[in-house]
Amino acid sequence: MKNILLMLLLIFGKSLFAQKFTKAEKQLIYKGNVKEKMYVIQTDNDAELEILLAKSKDIDPKNKDLKILIDRMYLAVSDPVDGGVGIAAPQVGINRNVIWVQRFDKEGNPFEVYINPKITWKSREFIKGPEGCLSIPVLRGDVYRHQAIEIEYQDREGIKHLERVEGFTAVIFQHEIDHLHGILFSQRIEEQMLKRYRSIGENLWLEEIL
Repeated sequence: MKNILLMLLLIFGKSLFAQKFTKAEKQLIYKGNVKEKMYVIQTDNDAELEILLAKSKDIDPKNKDLKILIDRMYLAVSDPVDGGVGIAAPQVGINRNVIWVQRFDKEGNPFEVYINPKITWKSREFIKGPEGCLSIPVLRGDVYRHQAIEIEYQDREGIKHLERVEGFTAVIFQHEIDHLHGILFSQRIEEQMLKRYRSIGENLWLEEIL
């Protein structure tokens, strides 16, 4: 019994520790003026590309340093000159599961933050559209994305939510959650060149090329 309790303590203790920022992550979060946006890393830098291709980890939503990261990510994505419609923490050098998404499916098109988001369901139907990326500003290309998805995530209070999203907003979620898995939209384009899509009515269904 004592050994079982010790094992559980080690498992949960390790999990809890993993959801805290490392010393290096904290240094980056607080680097420079914390009231200004964080630098968005780029694929043309080998060291930065390595971060973009790494898989991210969950973070405790109530971590006190997370607020600074969230705020500075928002300043980067909402910049009127260099911003976009979404950003993921790996794009500012932090491999943690945090994203901002502009909700074009809501009145006023607000930006909203999502902590530890996971896609739990994907539609069979796809939509095709042009995409770009703050970390690859010189490239744009058409990508096939699921027309609808269901996402599970936590808010800033740590409360879990399950939501279904469709259309262009679903595309943004898929793009940003790909970043959390170390996948760039340019890789999706290459990957989809080996697949075939067929139209059924107004929808696109995926078929693998054998």
